[in-house]
Amino acid sequence: MALKDGKRVLVFIAGVIAVYALVKLLAMTGFLNPYWLRILDQALIMTIGALGLSVIFGISGQFSIGHAAFFGIGAYSAGLVTKSLGGDPFTFLLALATGAFMAGLVAFLIGLPVLRLTSDYLGIATLGFGIIVKVGFDNANKVIPEMGGATGMTGIPQVANFEWIFIFCILSIVLARNLVQSGHGRACTALREDEVAANVVGINIFRYKMLAFVFGCTLAGLAGALYAHRYPFLHPSSFDFLPSIDFLIIVVLGGMGSLTGTIVTAIGWVFLLEGLRTVLGSTFVDYRGVIYALLLIIVILVRRQGIFGNKEYGFLAPVVRRKEGRNATIES
Repeated sequence: MALKDGKRVLVFIAGVIAVYALVKLLAMTGFLNPYWLRILDQALIMTIGALGLSVIFGISGQFSIGHAAFFGIGAYSAGLVTKSLGGDPFTFLLALATGAFMAGLVAFLIGLPVLRLTSDYLGIATLGFGIIVKVGFDNANKVIPEMGGATGMTGIPQVANFEWIFIFCILSIVLARNLVQSGHGRACTALREDEVAANVVGINIFRYKMLAFVFGCTLAGLAGALYAHRYPFLHPSSFDFLPSIDFLIIVVLGGMGSLTGTIVTAIGWVFLLEGLRTVLGSTFVDYRGVIYALLLIIVILVRRQGIFGNKEYGFLAPVVRRKEGRNATIES
């Protein structure tokens, strides 16, 4: 079975190379113009952030609706690094690491009190935290003038091209897959299914909640750091309540507990919104909330478990090892 898993990895690598080559070919021939390549970059960045929430909410069952706050923390932290030190490759990588680290650190500090809450109370706490962060961004120029406050932050070197974003998206997929399929990931899944039962069998509830929360928010910070270096303007409104709902809808639509669903839905969601924006024009903003509500209602009525449910496919599917004809066991 190890050989089969090895073949799966090789197929994944071949698929990654093929997708990259296809995108570059389409861009070179003009079928994928700079505008839609920019949207593709946005979709990949959204995928990284959504994978983080998928681990937090979909895998470990922690209801968080302040995910965009960590996205913003990563964006502003990384932007400050390159705005101060320049946009060479080393500084850019340092900025990405800083953005991811700061988001993870804040998640750890916030998680110490709020992860002791359950269900709806945790959601309310993360929502409140998101509002606090947004207000902080609005007034940040009083402490750090470079952040711009309510007028937004400019002057960040735009060094995150498709290649960088694609590489870190693939890296995020691999990291999320390895975590979910490890013993730690299965412990997180046990929390989602039944916290009481997980506690009875000796799983440290708080420890694994913290693991999932910090990991997911670190990915959000990485996504934010890439966003800051792909788009020329950071504004606090980009990290308020609505972007958090974007992440939440992606995870719910894709399927709770399905990384495959999160990836497919994140990319589809960005292109869907852009298509609607193209069709509806300036009225898109007025109908955005209605579109969100209708999609959620349809999913709840038609397929409550999401498009993919909790299923994984290809490289993301769990490795099943059979031992001498006995029942299969799942290994990381």
